[in-house]
Amino acid sequence: MASNGSRVPLIGITTYLEQAKFGLWELPSAVLMRSYLDSIVAAGGMPVMLPPVGRWLPEHVSHLDALVLSGGADIDPSRYGQAPHAATGTLRLERDTSEFGLFHLALEADIPVLGVCRGLQLINIALGGTLHQHVPDVAGSNSHNPSSGVFGTNDIKLAPGSVVASLVGEHTIVHCHHHQAIDQLGSGLTAVGWAQDGTVEAVELAEASFVIGVQWHPEENHTDVRLFQGLVQAAVQRKSQ
Repeated sequence: MASNGSRVPLIGITTYLEQAKFGLWELPSAVLMRSYLDSIVAAGGMPVMLPPVGRWLPEHVSHLDALVLSGGADIDPSRYGQAPHAATGTLRLERDTSEFGLFHLALEADIPVLGVCRGLQLINIALGGTLHQHVPDVAGSNSHNPSSGVFGTNDIKLAPGSVVASLVGEHTIVHCHHHQAIDQLGSGLTAVGWAQDGTVEAVELAEASFVIGVQWHPEENHTDVRLFQGLVQAAVQRKSQ
């Protein structure tokens, strides 16, 4: 319980579903980087892991106070009318189905949403947008994804007056690891952050009380949880209404 007697906001966060080794076992498992969970806790929320199993219903989502769409595998390009690029990675169709459903339910319930990397891309596609399937084809470099298992850094500019800028400022250095990015924006979305090469790095949905997506990985900046604090605060405000 929070110190004022109110319930700590429950922040649902999507997970991977992968073959994982732990203890004596190597089995299909719901897994997620601990940095996400630590960031949510540090921001004042309680993380609730949402694995891509079964079908999510409104009554499930109604228990959540906010939703984080985490990073991960490339999204099936058929969802935005394209064939796979040669560089498009192994797809996770079960996860796509689960998370598109979760996002639409959260949107209908006006539950605050933060999309991280793949999560930003999912928000864009769900609202009718498209992706560049391989950023080096457009940007001419691998600066957004320097190598496997390594985060790059990018210098990001945020639009003055945007929600994201109100949380992290109009200029920030971020950790990134992505080879795909927004091409055409989904309906209602506004681009509010850009890398130096023009890649869209942050979006907001004006018609929702709080729906933002960032192409970078804020959970990897362990001393700065302001985006997660913004999500938790939006959840608290929604509960108080």
